Amino acid sequence: MQDLYYKRLFETFSFLKEQVPFHPEIVITLGTGLSNLSEAVEKEWIMPYAEIPNFPQSTVETHAGELIFGRLSNKKVVLLRGRFHYYEGYSAKELTFPLRVLTLFKPTIYLVSNAAGGLNLSFRAGDLMLIKDHINLIPDNPLRGINYEELGPRFPDLSCPYAQDLRNLFKDTARALGEELQEGVYVAVPGPSLETPAETKFLRMIGADAVGMSTVPEVIVAIHAGLKVLGVSVIANVNNPDNFQPILFEDVVAEAQRAEKRLTKLVVEFLKRI
Repeated sequence: MQDLYYKRLFETFSFLKEQVPFHPEIVITLGTGLSNLSEAVEKEWIMPYAEIPNFPQSTVETHAGELIFGRLSNKKVVLLRGRFHYYEGYSAKELTFPLRVLTLFKPTIYLVSNAAGGLNLSFRAGDLMLIKDHINLIPDNPLRGINYEELGPRFPDLSCPYAQDLRNLFKDTARALGEELQEGVYVAVPGPSLETPAETKFLRMIGADAVGMSTVPEVIVAIHAGLKVLGVSVIANVNNPDNFQPILFEDVVAEAQRAEKRLTKLVVEFLKRI
């Protein structure tokens, strides 16, 4: 017996399939302060999330909330301009619903970006961190519940969640452009409150280099659907737990926006090389 989620999933997919100009090769989620990558896209079809059946609605003002089909570096792409978060009250299954719908178009690559707090004290605000692994501290999993084999396996392998070949290509692209890249482990926390000094120490102790409130649920869904994943974090601030400074969300957004041009240039060139 099909559950309501499954029925809504294919209802939304059918709606989009009748309207969009092509099946995308690459899905890109644009995170906090990074949505202007969409300006580099040759847009062919745009629709606000509010007009798409069953899509959740963002409550975060820095997330535009629109789906964009177009071409970037001669690749067929679809952009999620704005994402959803566990702290907004959505379950992991609900917040990943838009991505799950897009996986039904059978793309091959998922590219995800976010703004994150630096935990590694060798990082600086404004650094770009290529995600090599993650830790999920969000108390939910988008695969919890009924599993439909046509969507993916019951127990997907996450031994290498961020594709090594894509990471190597991204690093080669950065070197060619003279862009310095960090690489590290991203930890996802529920939010929306930012970390205390003690929590920051704990996250560093368990092996995390950067912390944020997104990305991991989407990556799990992408891997479940068979996509190869590349993830990049903009390090918005770095806080030493022994000399802790207040963290303002406005500063996080501003730092992400300052890194926007660099990340856009990198992604555009990276896609040319795929």
